[in-house]
Amino acid sequence: MKSLTKTFTVESKDTAARVGSGGLEVLATPTMIAWMENTALELAGQDLSSEDTTVGIGLTVQHTKASKVGEVITCTANEVAVDGRKLSYRIECFDSQGNSIGTADHDRFVVNAEKFMKKVLS
Repeated sequence: MKSLTKTFTVESKDTAARVGSGGLEVLATPTMIAWMENTALELAGQDLSSEDTTVGIGLTVQHTKASKVGEVITCTANEVAVDGRKLSYRIECFDSQGNSIGTADHDRFVVNAEKFMKKVLS
């Protein structure tokens, strides 16, 4: 199975206080989730045709450790299953000291981008 690792740096715009998910200047859970999904999206895209993309269809996440502004976060998405057009991932995020800060099980579904958007816009 495939994997991909991406690195992100916590900025002020990424904090719970800034995104509205809390009042503290620490990495917001919604930001961590976006980074997780982005890593899985990029991994999924490696084998797709130019007409296809993936959409997120499920996410179970745990955010287990706070991260301060300036911290470097590494997200690794591991493909764990492919069932037709459904792709499943296990994603882990770590801080620069190697501490786990969060995990997720994430499902994505392969769609034809043009057909998908036609349905959405009609």
